[in-house]
Amino acid sequence: MEMPTKEAAIASNREAWNDSARHHKDSPDWPALADAVRQANFSCLDETLSGLLMQVGVADKDLVQLGCNNGRESLSLFALGARSVVGVDQSGAFLEQARELASRSPHAPQFIEADIHHLPADLQGRFDVALITIGVLNWMPDIGAFLRHVAQTLKPGGALVVYETHPFLEMFDPEAADPFRLSSSYFRSEPFVQHEPIVYEGKVEQPSAPSYWFVHTLGDLFSGAIAAGLQISHFKEYAHSNREEAYDRYQQQVAQLPLCFTWVVVKGGAEQGMPIRDLSDWLGDRAVRRDRCPRHE
Repeated sequence: MEMPTKEAAIASNREAWNDSARHHKDSPDWPALADAVRQANFSCLDETLSGLLMQVGVADKDLVQLGCNNGRESLSLFALGARSVVGVDQSGAFLEQARELASRSPHAPQFIEADIHHLPADLQGRFDVALITIGVLNWMPDIGAFLRHVAQTLKPGGALVVYETHPFLEMFDPEAADPFRLSSSYFRSEPFVQHEPIVYEGKVEQPSAPSYWFVHTLGDLFSGAIAAGLQISHFKEYAHSNREEAYDRYQQQVAQLPLCFTWVVVKGGAEQGMPIRDLSDWLGDRAVRRDRCPRHE
């Protein structure tokens, strides 16, 4: 397979997401979401992410969500007491949906169309917390460069909070005849390529700009964060899935894979707070998903 340049992959992913936005709005879930955001305490975040954000401390803080898609998670941050929220995404079509949801909400987030690699100058050093959720990291062809740009949005002492699918899952194909047979290397260097619209359940049988999904090992993530001047203060793996429903089959196995993880890294340059404690005391064995807010960039 001929590899695209990093710039070409980012541009093609943007085109693919813009083309896919209409399919998401046509979902039967959209009317319910558009109504739910009218409530001041609206949240689509599950207990795992909500608990971690409360531990980090977001009340009266300035937050940015990088890869915000249609803004539902950004709006959810106000229920945790966020002072201000900025959502950034490179898909203008999804940001139209985000602004429509915001217009129905009692809250006032700001949504900015930008490639994370070319952020507006006024976002630099501005935020106490940056949030990345499910499916953002794998659209990035260079995870080290991405994390450097993320770090630049944080104030000294600011925290990046990540809730992502586990890279081990990239070794499996849930739609294969034997979904438990290894189908790809953990160290895969070529991206997965899709030529149909990006939807979370099922498929849309029509052509679309190619989208490129890059595999990053945990070592890639940790090394990239350290090189970006970020200090690891929390990492935890979970046995529940936060991906599409097809991946639920990997839950509740005798030989259980880690299916997702939470990760907090802190920017140096200010007095550091206490490390984030293990959430097991707070969550017990619940880790219940109120709703998947799967992701995008």
